[in-house]
Amino acid sequence: MMPAMETTALLLIIFSAFMHALWNLLVKKSHDKTVFIWWMFLCSWSMMTVMTLGLRLFPVLSVRSLVLAAAAAICFVLYHWLGGFAYREGDLSVTYPLAQTAMLYVPIWGVLFLGERLSPIGITGIMLIAMGAYCIQLRGLSLDEMIRPFRRLGNRSVQAALLAGFAYSIGAVIDKTGVDAYSAYQFTYVLVFFMLVFMSLNLLRSRYKGRVMQEWRHNPKLVFWSGPVILASFLSFRFGLQLAPVSYAVPVRQISLLIGVLIGLMFLNESFGRIRLTSTGLILMGVFLVWHG
Repeated sequence: MMPAMETTALLLIIFSAFMHALWNLLVKKSHDKTVFIWWMFLCSWSMMTVMTLGLRLFPVLSVRSLVLAAAAAICFVLYHWLGGFAYREGDLSVTYPLAQTAMLYVPIWGVLFLGERLSPIGITGIMLIAMGAYCIQLRGLSLDEMIRPFRRLGNRSVQAALLAGFAYSIGAVIDKTGVDAYSAYQFTYVLVFFMLVFMSLNLLRSRYKGRVMQEWRHNPKLVFWSGPVILASFLSFRFGLQLAPVSYAVPVRQISLLIGVLIGLMFLNESFGRIRLTSTGLILMGVFLVWHG
């Protein structure tokens, strides 16, 4: 049976969650979100390149590490693309909960492919976090409201949301394999490079002509600050992932939802109703159980 999550791993993942919520806030404030995310990855990879040269932390470019990083990058880029499509085309209260189903798949993949064994307390914690993450964007806490997203499985936005969660879960397991076999820093460097390459290929399409520099001119300071924020999120999560089972790490990172709610409450004048309060309680209780499970 796996031991409880180490405190160091927990703190790293909570810090990563804070940075994750922060870079999502920056994306919300941006003008052209797809282009802004590309700028964000360009800035973060450029910073890592400078750090790599300065500290001489050159990645070990074995065929296996390249394949793992490229495969994880494909999964994460698909997650962003499918999630973006689902949120644009569908009702957020329907698509958002379904996109969070990744944390239900990850423990299954962890047990099947990585040999992880979860304690009953840890499993209970994962289920509470998943329930809180699922409910946080719902319009009510009734049974009818909770099953409403699954009544529209024929809808393209709903299908995209479910595929986004599935793609992320596969990427998370590949990510864990990569950071366990190689340096977390070096693997993250190669992973970010591949994500940037795939995003750049997308921006080569004619619909994005002229939009890259337009986003830079719109708010260069926002672009500049996004780089270190997402870099801090990526690195801290993967250093935490080295110390914790992926079955625990991915659900615990959902604490970023609570941080996002607090940011919205304090800076965006968003409401904090009983649904979010209940969801917050479930996620915090789940994190506590995973930590001590």
